[in-house]
Amino acid sequence: MIQLSGAGKRFGHKLLFENVDWLITSHDRIGLVGANGTGKSTLMKILAGLDTLDYGALTIAKGTSAGYLPQDGLSLSGRTVFAECMSVFAELRAMEQELETLTHQIAELDHTSSEYADVADRYHRLEHEFRTRDGYSIEAEVGRVLMGLGFGKEDWQRRTEEFSGGWQMRLALAKLLLQKPTLLLLDEPTNHLDLEARNWLEEYLHDYPHSFVLISHDRYFLDVTVSKIAEIWNKRFWFYTGNYDKFLAQKTQRNEQLQAAYRNQRERIEQLEVFINRFRYQATKAKQVQSRIKELEKIERIEIPPEEKTIHFSFPQPKASGRIVAEFENVAKSYGEKEVFRSVSFMIERADRIALVGVNGAGKSTLIKLLAGSEPLTAGGFRLGHNVQADYFAQDQYKELNPDARIIDDLGDLSPHSTQTELRSLLGCFLFSEDDVFKKIGVLSGGERGRYALLRLLLHPANFLLLDEPTNHLDLRAKDVLLNALMEYTGTVIFVSHDRYFIDKLATRVFEVGDGNVEVYPGNYEDYLWRKQGGSQAVPTLEDVPGASLPRNEPPTASDLRHPTAIHPSNGNSAPDTVASPEATKSKRLNPIKRKQMQDRIYELEAEISRVEAAIMHCETELQSFTSANESQRQSQELDQHKASHAALLQEWEELAETLQGSD
Repeated sequence: MIQLSGAGKRFGHKLLFENVDWLITSHDRIGLVGANGTGKSTLMKILAGLDTLDYGALTIAKGTSAGYLPQDGLSLSGRTVFAECMSVFAELRAMEQELETLTHQIAELDHTSSEYADVADRYHRLEHEFRTRDGYSIEAEVGRVLMGLGFGKEDWQRRTEEFSGGWQMRLALAKLLLQKPTLLLLDEPTNHLDLEARNWLEEYLHDYPHSFVLISHDRYFLDVTVSKIAEIWNKRFWFYTGNYDKFLAQKTQRNEQLQAAYRNQRERIEQLEVFINRFRYQATKAKQVQSRIKELEKIERIEIPPEEKTIHFSFPQPKASGRIVAEFENVAKSYGEKEVFRSVSFMIERADRIALVGVNGAGKSTLIKLLAGSEPLTAGGFRLGHNVQADYFAQDQYKELNPDARIIDDLGDLSPHSTQTELRSLLGCFLFSEDDVFKKIGVLSGGERGRYALLRLLLHPANFLLLDEPTNHLDLRAKDVLLNALMEYTGTVIFVSHDRYFIDKLATRVFEVGDGNVEVYPGNYEDYLWRKQGGSQAVPTLEDVPGASLPRNEPPTASDLRHPTAIHPSNGNSAPDTVASPEATKSKRLNPIKRKQMQDRIYELEAEISRVEAAIMHCETELQSFTSANESQRQSQELDQHKASHAALLQEWEELAETLQGSD
């Protein structure tokens, strides 16, 4: 279909790639990968005919049609959503109108005339082509694609200009999929899709009848859609068979083989050079010396490309919070007549890593804002636990940065104990390299400032992180650094992300937001999907779990005693009535020394519980990587011991808390 021969491209003085030989055949499913700035998007434009090569040739087979979706920048107007999509089928609709005209002519002409025979013949040929090209199902196909990409039926008759940039890109993707070009070129198509639309696109591409090349920073999406990987690395192209996971394994193996071949070659070269230098001036060895000189000249030297730097950076850990981090009780939230939540109750515990999922507009960002305290409740109560310090990363977090500060200086002020090398390595991982680190924050793009704001947050994290789409604008490498940092983080995380791999690796619970409710599911996104498909039911909400939420006449926890945060209703009135019955207020006084000892023990227990929970998480992570049966058995036994210890510590903590409450 399309072939590159000796292809090369420059961007200004920078060489992006050279000597590329690449054949794209029909039904190829290719993932194009490489670091930012290596020329992936430029190559896609060349394949689409929107840019040209500086060297080499591009050959396109007759009948090949290419359809290109850029990362952003497309805007549509002047039609309704449905009409815009139907415009893709202009040729089929013209055929349909001609068929109607021919039908009327056939009805009016004499059946015995030659003109009738010509019209009937034209009608049959045209109708056959129309049927072959699925002309009778185009409206159904438009509806299927629009629904899959998140456009409800109520959106179909809305004007395209009413939609935001992200939805405009969805609409452009819909038109491209409906066109079905023989080569589909998608540059980060999942950037503007929620998880549901991304899952639908996976299935669509699985059944796509032609070739496609896609760039994506969504690792799971690459794994399930492509069967070949083309990597731009060190200005060269490297080709691999298989998905992204297989590519990583093959790349490691290839590098090991390259290193081994390089070492063997260096040893042979050194042997030849030693022999030549030793016997160069001995007449009896002249023939042998000349033979080795010729061998040395014929050796094609193996080059080892510069290694991609691996970032190792230990983010500081926050102070431990109480076991209960946050609690919602019958929370409602409305914007005017629009109800977002009604009677929502749940509890968040220390070290939870909770992914919020749901369609766009379901209320995920609103829920994070409620937890961050940046939005008031309409009804119900919300409280934070003992020693909880929340930090909120919004999608527009960059607006709070100092626009006049240079990146490297601002980061140095934030982390004075880090060396310049450490800071530059970390900035490089978040896609700020070379002279970029000296830029002022004010000149950065929105995506660049968002990345930098996220980096600043991680340098000094609070113990309760609220992250709204932190993976936006990050490449695969930066996502890995963020993922590793959050997996080692000992605090509590609630996050929104449309990256399936990121959620699967990080989440320990999933909160499904939609229809005014929050449903709680244990495990990661894969576990959530399994339960949604009938594997199990969702975990009941707080009021349905025995013992999960204390009635108002029961004693509060120990963390509540030391940090008596009231449950604040959103309307600003006094807290709900928490006066216990006279029987509940009867208590036995404790000796002050004894009381102090018990309080100190509670602090010790909380620190110990936090340590054991971290050990449990470490064991669970290790169990995911199989080494041997004996090692897995040992790890399982260690995990059971930690869990038993955790249960005993938790029981002691609860007994002390109850005793202290009874002494008031």
